[in-house]
Amino acid sequence: ATVMPADARIAAGLLEDALRLDPNYAAAHALLAWCHEIFFTRAGLGEADKTAGVGHARAVIASGTDDATALAIAAFAITMLGKDHEAASSAVERALLLNPSCATALYFGALIYAFAGHPAPATSNANRALRLSPFDPMVFQAHLALGVAAVQEARYDEAASHFAKSVQANPRFSTLYFFQAASLALAGRQEEARPIVQRLLE
Repeated sequence: ATVMPADARIAAGLLEDALRLDPNYAAAHALLAWCHEIFFTRAGLGEADKTAGVGHARAVIASGTDDATALAIAAFAITMLGKDHEAASSAVERALLLNPSCATALYFGALIYAFAGHPAPATSNANRALRLSPFDPMVFQAHLALGVAAVQEARYDEAASHFAKSVQANPRFSTLYFFQAASLALAGRQEEARPIVQRLLE
């Protein structure tokens, strides 16, 4: 469920080919935005990747597309790269108006609301996503959003439980170990946090 930068580079090349054929292809813009988010966050924090990712994401939103999945992916890229939570939330809301059963929009919406500091809609979107698509590759994102929401409401033991489920669902994503260890420390469970920190470092 975690895409590595090398895999994203291959995908990006194919998506750029698709955009040369159709510069208005919203899904290709959205997936390229996601590729650039991966390059930025996991391969060097390059400003060029941030700029390109936001540009592709905004192209999706401006396109008037009715592709709910493309809108949701673009929203995620904008919140991660541009920290424009308002634009991201609006794009997710539009995606869910187009398709209320779009699991991708619910999973990404949960994270967007959580990172924007809105625990109630984050929790609602995460729980809806888990009910709708419980075996989705993005299940870890719902547990991550639920954990972030719980931290924001000072429910640290509950947050640790959500982050543990997130780690279980995607053990290759190192950032999740940080969230789990931090929530355990906030809950006063430092001894439980120590081996998780070691796993994070590994």
